Amino acid sequence: MEQNTRRVGTVSRGIRCPIIREGDDLAAIVADSVLQAAESEGFSLRDRDVISITESIVARAQGNYASVDDIAADVRAKLGGETIGVIFPILSRNRFAICLRGIAKGAKKIVLMLSYPSDEVGNELVSLDKLDEAGVNPYSDVLTLEKYRELFGVNRHEFTGVDYVDYYGSIIREEGAEVEIIFANQPRAILDYADCILTCDIHTRARTKRILKAAGAKVVCGLDDILTSPVNGSGCNEAYGLLGSNKSTEDKIKLFPRECKGLVLDIQARVKAACGANVEVMVYGDGAFKDPKGKIWELADPVVSPAFTDGLIGTPNELKLKYLADNDYKDLSGEELKKAISDSIKAKGDNLVGNMASQGTTPRQLTDIIGSLCDLTSGSGDKGTPVVLVQGYFDNYTN
Repeated sequence: MEQNTRRVGTVSRGIRCPIIREGDDLAAIVADSVLQAAESEGFSLRDRDVISITESIVARAQGNYASVDDIAADVRAKLGGETIGVIFPILSRNRFAICLRGIAKGAKKIVLMLSYPSDEVGNELVSLDKLDEAGVNPYSDVLTLEKYRELFGVNRHEFTGVDYVDYYGSIIREEGAEVEIIFANQPRAILDYADCILTCDIHTRARTKRILKAAGAKVVCGLDDILTSPVNGSGCNEAYGLLGSNKSTEDKIKLFPRECKGLVLDIQARVKAACGANVEVMVYGDGAFKDPKGKIWELADPVVSPAFTDGLIGTPNELKLKYLADNDYKDLSGEELKKAISDSIKAKGDNLVGNMASQGTTPRQLTDIIGSLCDLTSGSGDKGTPVVLVQGYFDNYTN
């Protein structure tokens, strides 16, 4: 065995931190927590290690919260406070229910248009098999609530056990608004019911807004247009509005963090000063991956990472070892094979797009891949590790 060969590649570590409160010096807490973990666990920080901070503690330190009343005031001001078409929300108690409470409080009537058979991120209202049996075409057919119930009855979410159709209707009525629920996938369908529209989709919002405006809607807003500035002293998000928000209490949400490039640069500088390592730093939210059983795409945030240091710009530039071993060097083995592959890696260019030896590598943004790894590492419950240290991600076979 070679004396200096490293036997471990990428390592992802959850870093325990104190509970973060509004006004805390987050840069100091994160840097100190990582450095203390390195000392207590006996590892060293190296250049291009990645320190990742969950968006939740960033927003909490910023005090970026808003109430149902704040949402209602902004919705009323921007959409008129009468009949509002609310279309394409995701089915989530955590992500949308409190927002809906505020939206309903800012209107006299809500026409709620749900996409089917599932929402944008894969939460199912009805199975494709049931659609086939009923002869329903989700691309063209508009269903009333009565028709939906007649055809499909009650459909509870596989994981939460919630009938979101009933749940969302109840929220709207509880806030004193009239409610009408329809099911459709064409944005223009809502214009038969309302001309002031709040579109609640996340990744398709620009297209939806364009279609509605072209079709003659009087007012079109997205969730990203609500709370883009403070209302009665509330938090806000200039870039994403309500997108990326989470339930905090029964009448308050935590918004996606505001501008935080300064934070990641501050942490990077503190670690450099403390130990000399040139680390990368990012803030992460939802990972970008899909559950094969529930068919739910995790990414309910507008982006995986709202802020990161410049070393995390771009996509991986990797060769596929399996391809090289099975094709270019199929007649080699042992040290000869290792040297040939190592030489290929050392000689690779800065852009492998179109190179057959890179096929099967992941053509995604570095922040999306690393953020997904961090989201899986930190979890969404009680692990108590809102910071994740990823080491060795930028290593290859030659390191």
